[in-house]
Amino acid sequence: MAVTNFKTENNTFRKLLGNGLIYRIPRFQRDYSWTSDEWEDLWSDILGTLGDQGEPSHYMGYLVLQSSDDKNFDVIDGQQRLTTITLIVLAALKSLQRLIEASNERDANASRFAQIRQTYIGYLDPVTLLSRSKLTLNRNNDSYFQNYLVPLRTLPQRGLRSSEHSLRKAFEWFDQQVTSYLRTSSEGQGRRLAKLVEDISDRLFFTVITVTDELNAYKVFETLNARGVRLSATDLLKNYLFSVLDRDGEDDYELRNLEERWETIVGRLQSENFPDFLRVHWNSRNSFARQSDLFKIIRSRVNSRESVFELLRGIEEDLDTYLALSSPEISEWSPEEKHFAGVLRTFRVRQPFPILLAARRILDAGDFAGLLRATAVISLRYNVIGAYSTADQERTYNSVAERLAKGELRRLTDVLQALRPVYVEDNAFKLAFAEKIVRTTDARNSRVVRFILCALEKHLSSQDLDFASDAFSIEHVLPQNAPDGWGGFTNDEAGNLAYRLGNMTLLETSLNRDLGTSPYPAKRDVYRNSGFATTRRLADENAVWMPAQIAARQNWMANQAAAIWRLAQFSSAGDV
Repeated sequence: MAVTNFKTENNTFRKLLGNGLIYRIPRFQRDYSWTSDEWEDLWSDILGTLGDQGEPSHYMGYLVLQSSDDKNFDVIDGQQRLTTITLIVLAALKSLQRLIEASNERDANASRFAQIRQTYIGYLDPVTLLSRSKLTLNRNNDSYFQNYLVPLRTLPQRGLRSSEHSLRKAFEWFDQQVTSYLRTSSEGQGRRLAKLVEDISDRLFFTVITVTDELNAYKVFETLNARGVRLSATDLLKNYLFSVLDRDGEDDYELRNLEERWETIVGRLQSENFPDFLRVHWNSRNSFARQSDLFKIIRSRVNSRESVFELLRGIEEDLDTYLALSSPEISEWSPEEKHFAGVLRTFRVRQPFPILLAARRILDAGDFAGLLRATAVISLRYNVIGAYSTADQERTYNSVAERLAKGELRRLTDVLQALRPVYVEDNAFKLAFAEKIVRTTDARNSRVVRFILCALEKHLSSQDLDFASDAFSIEHVLPQNAPDGWGGFTNDEAGNLAYRLGNMTLLETSLNRDLGTSPYPAKRDVYRNSGFATTRRLADENAVWMPAQIAARQNWMANQAAAIWRLAQFSSAGDV
């Protein structure tokens, strides 16, 4: 992004609102949604800045604006904070209004009232008494804001949208806080109110990022999200889609239809990240797009009424599949499909999602289940054990998904053949497995090891286990925190070998509880009484436990794994 396309600076609320600039929340930006939790936090922060002992400043986070003339700004991100601070100023003005009506320092407070209103709120047209506000809210909230809150009129209680009720409740809540604040001092109330507004405007500051268009705003979101700052890239895309309809002069029915369907989609995703879903959806139908390029690509392709609703229909069609992949346990999929979707989640592998969305739309139920199982096999070989480049893998999945979407692939056998580049062949898989170290101190790694050990147990004894069960645990034969000299291992050997897969086995929790760092002969006696065939085999075949035994057992495990997780098309014997 060229440096001329955005600028960044730290500004106080005074500098933002007190300099004649105009701020507009885009018509289709989300409604006001803050509740008492956010109000209380903000008010507490404000109180912490007041008085001689207060903080000299309080950081309010990022404010992302869009402007082409440096005079009029669209608020792309930060509208909840900007609106709420404005409501606090209006609450202070309401208290000043009461003082004026009670003839309490009438002239001085009238001057304060006029100055604060003009500086931070705007002005009332002397002829029409309509507000000319420095801040304009979105299409659902602005009428209430301009007609009731800004003029400080009596607030209606009924017939309002939920977001308008939120605005009213926010104003009334801050009105109560300001009133209570005035009671804490005998200082002149008008002077105290003016000082409160001045302190707020001088001590609350933002990092303001100003961009020239939606594309640059989206790139800013991508950069900030990579640094852990949660911003509304979802809202930015929503605003763009609405602006396309608005530009085409569509009636309110279609705008309302889009809004209702959009809110349903975002609501169903809940904690899932909408931009991630959008990329998976897009890559299941089109050429590969990186997250950083997605908005630019969509903007170039979705630029008419027809294309907006085509995108919306596609999103709705893919949403159930994405949610089922993300949370299989609450889906209506078959037990087999839930199992393999759960395997992908255990592996934290999402690269197959685009091809699975495409397959769900196109393949029959049996072929889809077969592909889901195949992606679990590929993921175990490629991602979990092999740890190869996910970028290459992602492009392969996308290429096959695009061919599915175009109707070039219609059967599971054809799809699997196209996926051959990301299937790790047996020899390479066995070599990688035989050397694999998995540190089970990490919860995700522990789940993966339990999954692998349970699969090995089923392969040997046909015992089908729930790898998340509390009835058993991972036993490290060479203890994770082995004392010096345990079993003749050097400290370096103990540190290098404790997390080798060959050193791990399943053991009933009741038996494992007391083993701790016991010597191997004592552990061996316990292993012989285990209900797990793999654990009994370990004890029967190893009179001692040294580095050679760990390596030999892991080689045996690698051979079993190659037989368990395999695709028949690419191997010499057996089925998936």
